[in-house]
Amino acid sequence: QVQLVESGGGLVQPGGSLRLSCAASGSIFTSMGWYRQAPGKERELVAHITSGGSANSADSVKGRFSISRDNAKNTVYLQMNNLKPEDTAVYYCTVDTSLGGGYWGRGTQVTVSS
Repeated sequence: QVQLVESGGGLVQPGGSLRLSCAASGSIFTSMGWYRQAPGKERELVAHITSGGSANSADSVKGRFSISRDNAKNTVYLQMNNLKPEDTAVYYCTVDTSLGGGYWGRGTQVTVSS
């Protein structure tokens, strides 16, 4: 079965950096990405990347966050720089498989606070 293992969340001061990782297993993965959900808000797309490396990201994180993937390791990364308090949220990894299924990770908390 498909398994997603997220890591890299934590507490960081404004202006700091974090790198999230999500290791996937159990299938062939097409697109991979990250969403986030802040308290009281809807889940929103942060960034997304195809198996060919085509990426897109939300306007709110452009220039600060970058998504990448290692296809050999079935791992997607989210490098987050110049973090702001409004980036505080639970970050979820999401993947699509070649069979058409979609899966979500359990989420990792990112807190930006001084």
